Amino acid sequence: MRVLLSGGGTGGHINPALSIAKRILVEEPDSTIAFVGTPKGMENRLVSKENFPIYHVDVMGYQRKLTPKNIKAAFLAITSVYKAEKIIREFRPDAVVGTGGYVCWPVLRAAAKMRIPTFVHEQNAVVGMTVKMLSKYVDRILVAFEESKNEFNSQDKIRVVGNPVDPRMLGSNQLASRDSLGITGPFVLSYGGSLGARPVNEAVFDMMKDYSSKRGIYHTHAFGTAAYQSWYKKAEENGLSGLANIKLLEYIYNMPELMAAADIVISRAGALTLSELAVLNKPAILIPSPYVTGNHQYKNAKMFADAGAAILIEEKELSGERLSSEVDALLRNPKIIEKMKSAMRAFAVTDSDKRIYRIIKEITG
Repeated sequence: MRVLLSGGGTGGHINPALSIAKRILVEEPDSTIAFVGTPKGMENRLVSKENFPIYHVDVMGYQRKLTPKNIKAAFLAITSVYKAEKIIREFRPDAVVGTGGYVCWPVLRAAAKMRIPTFVHEQNAVVGMTVKMLSKYVDRILVAFEESKNEFNSQDKIRVVGNPVDPRMLGSNQLASRDSLGITGPFVLSYGGSLGARPVNEAVFDMMKDYSSKRGIYHTHAFGTAAYQSWYKKAEENGLSGLANIKLLEYIYNMPELMAAADIVISRAGALTLSELAVLNKPAILIPSPYVTGNHQYKNAKMFADAGAAILIEEKELSGERLSSEVDALLRNPKIIEKMKSAMRAFAVTDSDKRIYRIIKEITG
C-alpha cells in the first residue's frame, strides 16, 4: 500500500502521523510511506529522523483578526492545492491521511478532488478549523473523543478511534527505563510542548533551581526549540547545567523511555500528551495553554483532574513554588500517586493506530 500522510506545525499533529505510518508498516511491511509538510515546519526534522521522505507545499494559517497576512494565506490556500496535486500524481498514493495543521488542507483537498481515499484525524475534543474545512470532502473523519462528533454535520463519516501514540509507549517499562537512564531516585519529567512555552519554562526553571536540585530529585525538562539556548545559558549561570540529577533538553526524542521512567509528569494538556500519559498511567500536573482554540486544553485538563488522574494548574496561578509544593506533596504520599495511576488508566486507548489502519483498509480494500 502506498500512503501519503500530512500533519504539521507542532509535535501534536506530527507524531500521530508517524504512529500511523509505523502501524501501516507493521501490518504491511512492503508499504511505501511519504509525508507532506511545509518547507520550514518542524515536521521536516521529526519526519526525517524516522527516515521517511517528505514533500513540501507552501501554505500558511489564517490569523484570527483582520491582517494583510490573511491575503497571502488565502492565495496560498488556492495555489498550494495545485502543488499538492502534482505531488500526488508523482507519488500515486492508495490513501491520503491528514492529522491536523494547515498543511493538511491542500493535500487532502487535492486528493479528494482526484478521488483518492482520504482520512482526517482530529486529536482534540475541540475540532480545529482545518479539520472542519476538510470534513465535507474526506471519506472518513477520525476523532479521539466521543464529544467531538457533535461538531460535524456528516455523522455517517465519523469514527471514534482515540489518539495514536508512539508504539514504543505500549512496550515501555518503568524499571527498565530507569535503569537505562541511570535514575535511582524520584524522577520528574516536564515540558511545555514541542515549541516551548515561556511561563512553563520560567516556573519549571525556578522549581529546578530551588527544589529539584537541592532535594536530589531527578528532573528532566525540555525548553523547546525557540528558547533552549537562552535557558541553557541561564542554567549555566545558576550552576544547574553540571548537576547529575538535572537534565536540560531542547526537544525530547526519547519520550517513551523518559515518560515510562517518570514518577510525575508536568506538561501542557494537549490531546496527544494526555493520550500518552493515559497509556503509561502517569500521574500528571497539567498546565493548559490559554492561547489555544476554544480553550480546549483547559477542557481536556479539567476532565482528567475531575477524574482524579491529574492536578490542574492554570497558567495565571503558575509558579515554581506552586509546582514544587504539588510535586513534594505527591512524592510524600505514594497512595495518592497510585490512585492517580488508576484514574489515568481509565482514559487509555492502546489500539488507536490499529483502529485507524483497519478503517483505511475498509475504504481502500
